[in-house]
Amino acid sequence: MSAATPTSVIALSLLCLGLGCAQTKPGEWRPLFDGKSLQNWKETPYTDKGAVRAEKGELTLGVGKPMTGVRWVGPDLPNADYEVRFEAVRLQGSDFFAMLTFPVGDDFCTWVTGGWGGDIVGLSNLDDADAADNDTRAYFTFETGRWYAFRIRVTLEKFTAWIDEKPVTDVEISRRKIGLRYGEDKLSVPFGFTSYNTKGALRKIEFRELPVRR
Repeated sequence: MSAATPTSVIALSLLCLGLGCAQTKPGEWRPLFDGKSLQNWKETPYTDKGAVRAEKGELTLGVGKPMTGVRWVGPDLPNADYEVRFEAVRLQGSDFFAMLTFPVGDDFCTWVTGGWGGDIVGLSNLDDADAADNDTRAYFTFETGRWYAFRIRVTLEKFTAWIDEKPVTDVEISRRKIGLRYGEDKLSVPFGFTSYNTKGALRKIEFRELPVRR
């Protein structure tokens, strides 16, 4: 099954035009962040959020109490059969600095990057269990001030994720319950990034549709 419908193709073409990039085909990466503004993004209305800045090729999420984030408000993105990649760095603090909320079918999930003390990576929620308590839980040591490359592939059958091209998640989801954690995480849908009591920065945020499976 492919989520690439005529509507999504049109929306992604409009997105590409808005960011000034050349027309692309499924399998080709396209930017979601222009490196200088919040075009197609909006600050997530978390309680006591920190400052958000977009400049010099970076999108910075300041320390919130506890969360700061941005969410996508541009043209609709497909809800399956896609990949997202980005680079992120923890600048201050000790918790997640670039958690990604993303759509999958009619539901949403989050990829936690360095939560629960700073080194847990995983998906929340699967079968009502968050990343610290389900089978996607993995440990990764993030050094403050160092940039890391993140990539996640989303289909209706599987989530696959990498950090610096090292596989960290490969889980079947077709028979599992997918959802968000309790609280304000829902404010980040349909697609957004969040930091938790931590200052982080992102750059090179890109998206691509997977080629149609036959």
